[in-house]
Amino acid sequence: MTPERLGLLWGVTVFAGAGARLLAALSGLPGVVLLLLSGLLIGRSGLGLVEPLDLGQGLETIVGLLVSLVLFDGGLNLRLPGGTIKSTVLRISLIRIAISLLAAVCAAHWLAGLGWSVASVYSAIVLATGPTVVTPLIQQIRLASPLGDVLEAEGLVLEPVGAVLALLLLELVVGDLHGWREVLWGLLARLGGGVLLGVLAGWVLAECLKRVEPDSSVGLRLQISLGVLFLLYAFCESVLPESGLPASVAAGFVVGRRPSTQTRQLDELIRELAQLAITMMFPLLAADVSWGELSPLGWGGITCVLFLMIIVRPVAVSLATIGLPLDIKQRVFLGWLAPRGIVTAAVASLFSIRLEQAGVLGAGRLQGLVFLTILMTVGIQGLTAKPLANAFGLLEKEEEKESLEIELDATSHSSRIFPDSG
Repeated sequence: MTPERLGLLWGVTVFAGAGARLLAALSGLPGVVLLLLSGLLIGRSGLGLVEPLDLGQGLETIVGLLVSLVLFDGGLNLRLPGGTIKSTVLRISLIRIAISLLAAVCAAHWLAGLGWSVASVYSAIVLATGPTVVTPLIQQIRLASPLGDVLEAEGLVLEPVGAVLALLLLELVVGDLHGWREVLWGLLARLGGGVLLGVLAGWVLAECLKRVEPDSSVGLRLQISLGVLFLLYAFCESVLPESGLPASVAAGFVVGRRPSTQTRQLDELIRELAQLAITMMFPLLAADVSWGELSPLGWGGITCVLFLMIIVRPVAVSLATIGLPLDIKQRVFLGWLAPRGIVTAAVASLFSIRLEQAGVLGAGRLQGLVFLTILMTVGIQGLTAKPLANAFGLLEKEEEKESLEIELDATSHSSRIFPDSG
């Protein structure tokens, strides 16, 4: 790829993403929906101005680093006040792993026509909701607590689990792993190893930030944070592939839990960078979708996704929230909102390439079904989230919002609630 073509690719991608953000601000439409549409417009399904595969192996590296930034920001601002929220997140995560994985495998095989092995990879890829999509949605519609906290925390917990499990199932399909025992061991090693390395890196980063003079430029703190984060991600990926995702969340969580690091301004800068990463990645990855991969799925693919949206998710959430102090409207809303995001798209794009290289049939259908899942969940749920929340009375009232802003200005970093993590 020539330097001119590479510059044009990034220029068109960032311009399309920024244009989508501007249109969202002017129209009030969900930004994530417009970002997705902008990628379809500039990519293989539209004008053909952007071809992500032109980046070659650099695509995986770029997407991985940007995703680590988004997840670090999510961990940095992760707060789980109250036993109800912790119990809800834990129970939803565990029950969804048990129910959604099996249900998605069966739906992808029987309804969308994927082979059993490829269907298992699909089920892991779409396991998690995307914090990169959920957070902007709950921020834009001003969803009242505790639902926003639960939805974002669920995504941050399950996003690394789904990505790691999908990689291991992929390795099982292509023959790099042999048997479910190796898959289970690999899952524990990558998640556990990633979290341990992330905690260690987060502690080192927190200590470094604590020793920076209070009157020093916040830019120095940002540079130190990005240096540690990107080194952490690169090291984890070189030792245990996909362990960089849980490591990024863990590192952010540790730094965010240490008020002595004086990271309030740093939080804001990292949040802006995370938003920029989303603005770049969504159009870039959506540009890789072609109607040729979506059209063969037909009504079977659409039925598969609707089955996951309308039946599987609500059933899992209903079971998980039995006995918890949530009313029926809150439970229905939690059961409805589950859009997939950046990590899902990135994993699907990269894994389909590996499956094609290994000669596994159904790689194109896998990517098509994953992006159909993203298109339908982001589009349908993104457009209906605010009307549904408004009808149920789940939106934050203006008086509460103003009171919350006053409280945030008056309290220390350690007492802040769970804000938007971009």
